[in-house]
Amino acid sequence: MLTILGFAMIATFLVLIMMKKMSPIAALVLIPAAFCVFVGKGAKLGDYVIDGVTGLAPTAAMLMFAIVYFGVMIDVGLFDPIVRGILRFCKADPMRIVVGTAALAAIVSLDGDGSTTFMITVSAMYPLYKRLKMSLVVMTGVAAMANGVMNTLPWGGPTARAATALKVDAGDVFVPMIPALAVGLVAVIGLAYVLGVRERRRLGTLALDEVLVTEKETETVLVGAGGTGTPDSPAPGGGSGTTTGTTTGSDDADDERFAALDPDRPTLRPRLYWFNALLTVVLLTAMIMELLPIPVLFLLGAALALSVNFPHIPDQKARLAAHADNVLNVSGMVFAAAVFTGVLQGTGMVDHMATWMVDVIPEAMGPHMALVTGVLSLPLTYFMSNDGFYFGVLPVLAEAGAAHGVTPLEMARASLVGQPLHMSSPLVPAVYVLVGMAKVEFGDHTRFVVKWAAATCLVILGAGILFGTI
Repeated sequence: MLTILGFAMIATFLVLIMMKKMSPIAALVLIPAAFCVFVGKGAKLGDYVIDGVTGLAPTAAMLMFAIVYFGVMIDVGLFDPIVRGILRFCKADPMRIVVGTAALAAIVSLDGDGSTTFMITVSAMYPLYKRLKMSLVVMTGVAAMANGVMNTLPWGGPTARAATALKVDAGDVFVPMIPALAVGLVAVIGLAYVLGVRERRRLGTLALDEVLVTEKETETVLVGAGGTGTPDSPAPGGGSGTTTGTTTGSDDADDERFAALDPDRPTLRPRLYWFNALLTVVLLTAMIMELLPIPVLFLLGAALALSVNFPHIPDQKARLAAHADNVLNVSGMVFAAAVFTGVLQGTGMVDHMATWMVDVIPEAMGPHMALVTGVLSLPLTYFMSNDGFYFGVLPVLAEAGAAHGVTPLEMARASLVGQPLHMSSPLVPAVYVLVGMAKVEFGDHTRFVVKWAAATCLVILGAGILFGTI
C-alpha cells in the first residue's frame, strides 16, 4: 500500500506542477501533507517535517549566503570578462550560445557543487538569452545535464556515496568510468549544438554590437540578421521569440538583470577586481579541500565580500535587499522540499518503493544486474535523494548481483548513470537555484529536460558497456 501511495504522491506532484495547477512551493508542502494524513500518520506530520527541515537546513543556509556572495561578485563586475568573453566567442549566434552554456556549466562544475555552477552559469548567460529572446528552458536544460555528467566527480557526491555504500575505492569506481562519462559530456555538447541550431533557425543571428550595448542604447536593437522574426512555435520561458522590435520599460526586471553588463553601473569595483577574484578562488579551493563546511565558507565569504566592497552599512543593506528576492525564493523552495522528503522518508514510502522495485526484477536478470542497476538509476535517483538510493537501494541491488558474479565495482559504476537526470529532480535543492535565477517555471523545465536527460543517461550506460566498465 505504501508503495502505491509513494508513487502516487510523486506522480500527483509532477502532474500538478507540469500542468501549472499549483506552484512548486505549495505542491511540495500540501501534497505530502495530504498523503501523510491519508496513510493515517497525520499526527506525526510535525515530526516528519522537522526531520526533513533539520536535514536540509545546512543546504538552505549554504544557498542563502552563496546567492548573496555571487550576487555581490556580479554587482562588482567579477564575471563581466567571462560574459563578454562568451559573447565574443558566441558572436551572438544562438547555436554558439547554447554550446557555450554547456561548456561553461561543465567547466564550473569542477568545483563539485551544483548550486554554485548554476548561479555562475545563469548569471553569465541569462542576459544574453533574454536579449536574443532565446528559450530559457534550453539554457536550464543544457546546464542541468552538463552539471549532471560532471556531478560524478569523486568530490561531487554520488561517486563517494556509491564507494562508501559498497566499501570500494572511489578512484577504482570513477577512473574506469571516465571514457563513458566523456562520451556523455560530448553527447550533451552535441545536443546543445542541435538545440542551438534550432534556436538559430527560429531567431536568426544578431551582430555582436547589437548585444554589447548599454541600457540607454537598447531601444532599437535585436533586429535579426538572418531570421524571419517569427518562431515556428512558442518558446517556453523564452518570451515571444520575435527578433524584431523594441525594448521598452515594461520588462524592468529583465532590463535590471541585463544591466549586469553595464560598464557604468555604480556597484562596479574595478580596483578590487583581483581581490575579489582571489577571494573566489580561495573560497572554491576551500570547498574542494573541505577545510570547513560549505555553509560556513559561504557565510564567511559573503560577510567579507560585503565588508570590503561596500564598507558603508547603507550600501551593504542595499546589496542585501537587491538579492533578497532570489534568497527568499530559493531558501523557501528548499524548506518546502524538506516537507516532501520528510514525509516520503518518515512514512516509509521510500523503503517500500525501493523494495518493490528490487523484488520485481526477474531472476533471469541476475547476471545482468549492472545493466539493471544502470537503468534503475534513472527513475530511482529522480524520485529519491542520492542518500536514499546509494545507501538504501544500491546495497540491496549489489547483493543480488553478487550472487550472480557481478562485482561491487561494476554495480557502483552503473549506479552513476542516472546523474544527468537526477540533477533535475524536484528533490535536488540546486535545481531550484537554476530555475529560480533563470525565471523559468519548474514544470516547463521538467517537460523539456526529462527526455533529453534520460537519453544522455542511456548514452553513458551504452558507452560504459561498450568500454567494458559496466
